[in-house]
Amino acid sequence: MAKQKAPGIPAMSNKQTLMHRIKMDKWLYIIMIPGLIHYVLFKYAPMWGVLIAFKDYNPYTGFFDSTWVGMKHFVQFFSSSNFSKLFINTLWISLLNIVLAFPAPILLALLINELRMQRLKKAIQTCVYIPHFLSWVIVASLTYTIFSSTGIINRMLESLGLESVKFLTSTNMFRPMIIGQSIWKGAGWGTIVFLAAMSGVDLQLYEAAIVDGAGRFRQTWHITLPAIRSTVIIMLILRMGDVLDTGFEQIFLMSNALNRSVSEVFDTYVYTLGITQGSYSQATAVGLFKSLIGIILIFGSNALAKRAGESGIF
Repeated sequence: MAKQKAPGIPAMSNKQTLMHRIKMDKWLYIIMIPGLIHYVLFKYAPMWGVLIAFKDYNPYTGFFDSTWVGMKHFVQFFSSSNFSKLFINTLWISLLNIVLAFPAPILLALLINELRMQRLKKAIQTCVYIPHFLSWVIVASLTYTIFSSTGIINRMLESLGLESVKFLTSTNMFRPMIIGQSIWKGAGWGTIVFLAAMSGVDLQLYEAAIVDGAGRFRQTWHITLPAIRSTVIIMLILRMGDVLDTGFEQIFLMSNALNRSVSEVFDTYVYTLGITQGSYSQATAVGLFKSLIGIILIFGSNALAKRAGESGIF
């Protein structure tokens, strides 16, 4: 049966209801204003710039007066000899990040969650968070210091009678070093989300498992992991949107003339086209291609997650 309003009380319109809610939570909306301004200025307003990908953009002619060329820059990019190399290099690093770097925060969070001494637990959490706040310049500098030909690693190898390894110039060592940097820098910070999910697990489930004789490993496998499964899937879906985004700063700082064949990715290629060569239209076309692939992967992985019985992100 439809609800009937009480006699003598006028019904509020949708507009009045919205204004009433805004008035009740006015401070929350005021706090939200800086975030909205940031997204409007730096996320939505620059979207008009993607039109450059369909023009022969000339800074002197201007944004609107540049010649419209349609899909010319996309055709040139896909048919160029660089495309296959860039795609393979980018995909290799992205796959290694998903397979190795993505599970690292989960495993680290599981280990931290098993600690019972709260002081030790907080101290370890603080220590693993620190690398996140270091810039990639510092991380690359530390890497060069440790793994250079005169670094501590090669000195240890030479002291053991082994040959030194060219970590920084070898094409075989570039990808492992990039993944190692990503894990060292991001694993600790990534544990925040998973530790928060683990804190919501009902303790009675662990108590019942102990009564049944389950050890720590079985408790983790049958209770903790299923409890955070939805969080892991959501984080993985969001990560899929960045498959072709390997991070410009890290790759740029670690690449050199000797490892260029495996270090040249879409991000560094966009920098070379746009900044060093001034080919703004081609650089924008490459960036737009990356964004479209990211959107497709997000929608595809979200659909697969829903078919598997998960809620997904939308």
